[in-house]
Amino acid sequence: MARFLRDNGLSMVVLGLFAIFLAGQTLTGWCDYNQDRQTRHEPRVNLLAYVTTGAYGEAVFENWESEFLQMGIYVILTAKLYQRGSSESKDPDKPKEPITIGPDSPGPIRKGGAAAWWYSHSLSFALLALFVAAFVLHAITGCHYYNEEARDLGEPIFTTLQYMGSSRFWFESFQNWQSEFLAIGALVILSIWLRERGSPESKEVSAPHSQTGK
Repeated sequence: MARFLRDNGLSMVVLGLFAIFLAGQTLTGWCDYNQDRQTRHEPRVNLLAYVTTGAYGEAVFENWESEFLQMGIYVILTAKLYQRGSSESKDPDKPKEPITIGPDSPGPIRKGGAAAWWYSHSLSFALLALFVAAFVLHAITGCHYYNEEARDLGEPIFTTLQYMGSSRFWFESFQNWQSEFLAIGALVILSIWLRERGSPESKEVSAPHSQTGK
């Protein structure tokens, strides 16, 4: 058990924090949602009813959408582009290493052809597929929430496609996308000069600023 915890500690802690923060978002969002309903003289809803509302789904999925977009594009960009001195970049002066196929290599790589090509890009494909799924769920739940508000105000309701063409939908998306790429840019640039001892996201503390860490 001790070895299992050591070998999987990073993913367990990160997913544990995700669960804690999602629970926090759910509970505080529920309280805020009911406060808003009371302001409009509407009855409170229970927690189960809240998590099925468009308000909850839109708040969750618009954030997941931006995270998966960020990671998918970042994986692709770091495969093609360089930043000299950053621990987030490959060494621009180091030649590309050929693929060495051995008996323990994954099956698709040993098979070659299309299977090897798909496997060689499977990480970015998976992240971008998760982005598309979250993007669609953001559109569906956001439209549902928009229509809830529109009915209260006696305004016309939207279809999901109409909502996706609205400024509100793209405002919700862009406000998250810009912050994600700002955070990535800060990490790429700051890792040129700053360090975190023991982290694979950092160069060694004694490494020169010009040295690419990965």
